[in-house]
Amino acid sequence: MDNWTRPAKITYKRWTNPEPGDEGGFVGQTDEDQASDSEICTVASAADHSGDSQSANSYGTIPAREIFTVDDALEAIGFGIFQWKISLVTGLAWVGDAMEMMILSILGPQLHCEWRLPGYQVALITSFVFIGMGLGSPVWGNVSDKYGRKLGLTLCMCWTLCYGVLSAFSPVYGWLLVLRGLVGFGIGGAPQSVTLYSEFLPVKARGICIMLIAAFWAIGTVFEVLLALWIMPTLGWRWLLGLSAVPVGLFVCFCFWLPESPRFDVLSGRREKALATLTRVAAENGKTMPQGTLTEYKQNDRGRVKDLFTSQYWKTTLLLWFIWFANAFCYYGIVLLTTELFQAGDSCGVSQGAKIEPSCDLECKYLTSDDYKDLLWTTLAEFPGLLIILFAVDYLGRKKSMAICFFMFSLFVLPLFACIGRVALTVFIFISRAFISGGYQVVFVYTPEVFPTETRALAMGTSSAVARIGALITPFVAQVMLRTSVYLTLSVYCGCSLLAAIASLILPIETLGRGLQESGLHRETGGQATTATSQSEDAPRSVDQ
Repeated sequence: MDNWTRPAKITYKRWTNPEPGDEGGFVGQTDEDQASDSEICTVASAADHSGDSQSANSYGTIPAREIFTVDDALEAIGFGIFQWKISLVTGLAWVGDAMEMMILSILGPQLHCEWRLPGYQVALITSFVFIGMGLGSPVWGNVSDKYGRKLGLTLCMCWTLCYGVLSAFSPVYGWLLVLRGLVGFGIGGAPQSVTLYSEFLPVKARGICIMLIAAFWAIGTVFEVLLALWIMPTLGWRWLLGLSAVPVGLFVCFCFWLPESPRFDVLSGRREKALATLTRVAAENGKTMPQGTLTEYKQNDRGRVKDLFTSQYWKTTLLLWFIWFANAFCYYGIVLLTTELFQAGDSCGVSQGAKIEPSCDLECKYLTSDDYKDLLWTTLAEFPGLLIILFAVDYLGRKKSMAICFFMFSLFVLPLFACIGRVALTVFIFISRAFISGGYQVVFVYTPEVFPTETRALAMGTSSAVARIGALITPFVAQVMLRTSVYLTLSVYCGCSLLAAIASLILPIETLGRGLQESGLHRETGGQATTATSQSEDAPRSVDQ
């Protein structure tokens, strides 16, 4: 039975004390949940059994107790004021992340002129940031899985704020290199804001809501360009670095309001704390909590990398890592290609595969207001990409949406092989960036949905780390290889994108309409979540089964 695609319906789990000799005593069993002997096992009822109380009492003298899960509570509470508040707070983390990344395209040309840095030293600033992110992402993911989503996210943002402000006071190139690398290590934990946010969302709202919070990334990139347009001509890059840390500072000021994820608390054995959090959410939304007892499930071993490679998840993990890699590789590649192809001048010569000759390493060229305006236009491509994919994730599904984004990206890169004018070049690059940006957001929806609570943050962290590898490699393709062959460069991006589209389609699990898994005990088969529930053949069953 395909329970995931049914309309959202709140069902309660009923557990009874079995008679001696009975192995099960479950009423309304399905293949939804399982637990060890030391855990309270709850099962979901797929139908509305009106005679449950009578049938339960017919097997025992103790009345049945209502058991509900975090999913049940969130479905009852729905999307309301609390979710809007947490959207804004976690969105600040995304704005800060986007601004710290976007500043790399502005800082390089300025330092190239002011400090007379050769090209490779300018490139090293970007490389150190991505190296820091690659190292930090799995670390913060592990912290979030072991000690809590709120703690992991708060610590990484405090780290980012500290070193982001300090980098504005860098006296020499070496200090700037180290401090920006430490900033990268901090923002490597920014994806944990999606982990925390997703664990407070009801099933039907999750796809659209995570896509909407991704809009904060686009807002951050646009705001950074506007800030640079205002600050750079007068106050300089140090003020830009300092002011770019303001959104992260605002997050740190408001992070005390954030509650810990109730899913994490349940998995950590803190049922009372989880119940208090859910009660708080219900009160803010003006809804009532389900009646009964919140299910208890404790698991001490969390945040282990080997759990990503169990029999039910290894294929998903490897495919997702490649998809994250391809997303970052193509996204940052098209950003770098935009500047390179525009600076090449002769579009026909470039399109026909001519080499782009490098200029003198120490040639100085400050960014002008026109440059900032062109950068702003290309950055605005984030918004149509977001709008295109916003509704597709809940109608076509996550897998097909990712595949379409990768395919369309490669399709609109193909015209760059031909002899086209600057206007057409701008249009095709704009559309390509829109689709790859949309695909990047879909993978942020899919990843926390497909992994269970015990490894969700680690999965986001390791996937983000793999994405940084793609971001590290892409400058050597978009800037170095481009000077050898434009055809070869564009072919690499098209080929990588098409492979990622195939990888998206062969992912074994479609998460559309599916509740978040609490434990790796849930086995993934055929794209749906099922659990083998052991039950004796002669165990008592309810009357209406």
